Amino acid sequence: QVHLVETGGGLVQAGESLRLSCAASGRTVGMYTMAWFRQSPGKEREFVAAIFRSSNSRYYGDSVKGRFASTRDNAKNTVHLQMDDLNPEDTAVYYCAAGLKLVLSSIRQHTAYDYWGQGTQVTVSS
Repeated sequence: QVHLVETGGGLVQAGESLRLSCAASGRTVGMYTMAWFRQSPGKEREFVAAIFRSSNSRYYGDSVKGRFASTRDNAKNTVHLQMDDLNPEDTAVYYCAAGLKLVLSSIRQHTAYDYWGQGTQVTVSS
C-alpha cells in the first residue's frame, strides 16, 4: 500500500507557473505508474499526466501538452508536476494517483488507479 500527499497548489495569475509535488510513503514510486488528474466543480476527473512504471515513458492530456511536465524522483520517493503558462481553464483540484498493475491502454482512466492523494487546489486568475 502507498500513501500519497500532494503539495504546491495555490493562487497564481494567468501565464505564471506552479510546481506540484506528490510525496509517497509505504512503497517506492518506481513500482507504480504515477499520474496526475484534476477535477473542477461539475466536471469529470480529467487526466493530466502520467509516468508509466515499466518504461518510464511520459503521457499528457491534450489540454496540457507542451505546458506541463511530470517527473519522478525515486531517491526522494516523490513525483512532481511542473505547470507553466497557466490559464484560468487549469483551475481545479489536482490529484496524485498511483497504479500498480494498470496496463498502458488504461493510463488515462482514473478508475485504473489504486491509490489517491487528498488533492491540492490550483486557482488561476485572469
